[in-house]
Amino acid sequence: MIRPNLGAHVSTAGGLHKAIENATRIGAETIQFFGASPRAWSARVPTREDVALFKGAMAPSDVKSAYLHASYLVNLGTPDPELLTKSIANLSAHLVIAEQLGARGLIFHAGSAKGNSGQALQQTIKSLATILETIPGSSKLIIENAAGGGEKIGSKPEDIGEIISALRSPRVATCFDTAHAFEAGLVEHYDRAGIEKLIARLDEAIGLDRLVALHVNDSKTKFDSRHDAHENLGEGFIGLEAFRALAKTKELQKADWILEVPGFDDLGPDKKNVDILKSCFK
Repeated sequence: MIRPNLGAHVSTAGGLHKAIENATRIGAETIQFFGASPRAWSARVPTREDVALFKGAMAPSDVKSAYLHASYLVNLGTPDPELLTKSIANLSAHLVIAEQLGARGLIFHAGSAKGNSGQALQQTIKSLATILETIPGSSKLIIENAAGGGEKIGSKPEDIGEIISALRSPRVATCFDTAHAFEAGLVEHYDRAGIEKLIARLDEAIGLDRLVALHVNDSKTKFDSRHDAHENLGEGFIGLEAFRALAKTKELQKADWILEVPGFDDLGPDKKNVDILKSCFK
């Protein structure tokens, strides 16, 4: 069976180049990592040496693609002007890092409306347009679907589609998280019928050509819980058969599949989860 690149979120403790070493250890072919602290407003820009070490480690490895994940602090839908300004600056800084490292893109959560629902989408569109204009390059801004709680932007494909359509830029794409969609009440069963319905909705709302990555996660919480909690593959409410069914879906073959699971030792995505994911394609 032809399959996509399979991999995971990996640690960069000890330097950005360590992401490649950690990816090789677990058999990852694609990776996601934080280019800077996900819980700080300031973002340290890598030195030339940092960039050279990372690219030098990746070139001979089996890692075919890399993605960065943005800070958790970013909220482009906030009604607070100061928080919005900081969010735009932080997301911009992380996109610069993605560009420097040659990453395919920066995966991010748009944030929460927080009582600003009437303006949140338009504010998000305007903010992303500013970032794209300010930070040139080829690395993409990749909007991830949300789990639904707290007025999160992007819980519905239609919200993401509206943002992408308005921006009209080839540098804007989407990442589909299996757990978030389940938790948001978007898809209850990843069986043939459920997946066909999902694919049709994604294609109509966003366009499958904009789907560049999948976050492949089981869920610790039940369908439509609106609570974001990931689980190891086959250990949650989604179940392993769902991922076997997703593996047979040709429309998802061009996207990179990235695990964001707790790991069987609770130390993050591990070789066992990667091996389980690879076995879904056999």
